Amino acid sequence: MFEPVDRLGIPLGPGQPTALLHALGKRTDWEDFHVFGALLVDLFPLFAREGVHLRSGFFGPAERALRAAGHAVEFVPADFRRFEEIAHRFGARVVATAAAPPDTEGRLSLSLHAGATVSEIRRAGRDPSRLLIVETSPGYPRTLGLSPEHPHSIPLDEVDVWIEGDADPIELPDVPAGGIEQAIAANLAPFIRPGATLQTGIGGVPNAVVELLAHGRDGDYGIHSEMFTTGLMRLHEAGKVTNRKGIYDGVSITTFAMGSRELYDWLDERECVRFLPVDIVNDPAVISRNRQMVSINGALSIDLFGQVVADSIDGIQHSGIGGHEDFLAGAGRTAAGRSLICLPSMAKVAGQDRSRIVDRLGPGSLVTSPRHQVDVVVTEHGIAELAGRTVGERARALAGIAHPDVRESLFESAHTISKRGGLGSGRRPFHA
Repeated sequence: MFEPVDRLGIPLGPGQPTALLHALGKRTDWEDFHVFGALLVDLFPLFAREGVHLRSGFFGPAERALRAAGHAVEFVPADFRRFEEIAHRFGARVVATAAAPPDTEGRLSLSLHAGATVSEIRRAGRDPSRLLIVETSPGYPRTLGLSPEHPHSIPLDEVDVWIEGDADPIELPDVPAGGIEQAIAANLAPFIRPGATLQTGIGGVPNAVVELLAHGRDGDYGIHSEMFTTGLMRLHEAGKVTNRKGIYDGVSITTFAMGSRELYDWLDERECVRFLPVDIVNDPAVISRNRQMVSINGALSIDLFGQVVADSIDGIQHSGIGGHEDFLAGAGRTAAGRSLICLPSMAKVAGQDRSRIVDRLGPGSLVTSPRHQVDVVVTEHGIAELAGRTVGERARALAGIAHPDVRESLFESAHTISKRGGLGSGRRPFHA
């Protein structure tokens, strides 16, 4: 089935066929086996084998551990929506995915992941020179797409190899929100008005935001989010989601889901959540058509010019670009849309406190989002609205929300930036 020299394409995260990948790790005769995927959900021994090369579009703990151990793991820089094109160019002879068991019509729901592999799954299933492997398990929910164009399922008769397994999808525990995350959430909450359409990710800040919204007085929200989380389920359960968005009305739109077992059980046959390919969900032109689009994303650091580092630390790959840039661009295409970059003002690096807001990014830093894309930056100390501001105004606004221990030195740097921009010598933050 697999040759020692071969190519395999797998989905991101929850779409990965775990039993197959573990089985492939038992082979020792690989010569030049290349795999394209993203965000491994387990430390599969396959990727520690000699002759095996992983090309990953998003690093998680498994990729970082494999890289640290010296194995052949390399990062492929790209927005998530471009993965479809990259997967096509990669030209995998074998494509493999996880799915829910067949329904009464003999169709396999792609369950927790549509992402960038839907078109490659279909191509492999219809091409006699390629191989489509589908691993099913009753632990995977049967989720829905938007038929007829995007059914989020494939017919069993297009599958070359069907593996009946019993694996459960990986669970992603909620990150509890501490005091800093709650303060950030409180600062950004005024940007989420009744009727807003939301995109959130994972972590303490998104969890704190969703909790605020779920217990608040407002509602009438829509969901258009690359990732569907346990928190977004809670917002549905609180009766706050109406999905009167102006596009795909009546349903929450996503391209993959990760969260608790409770989330996966809730998603099973859930009519109000629909999975679409990532090149649609993360298309800035589609994102911008949503009513009052608000995107909430994180960052690792930002300089006074507004350049954002969100996927690397000191020039070393840590995670991935994902939908970061897609949603910044999409939310920024309309006057009513807002994109919020959220980060604590300080981080612990090698036991030392380090400001996440810096005067200039260090040598070798890798910019995730350029300064002209950034709208609003939020820390526990306040908000800095950057869109439409001058270089000097932006620098002063960012210095004003930095940690108090470094704020004065950042104001001095902002003053220098302002002078070079011909804006005078004001040293206090710009206020709207």
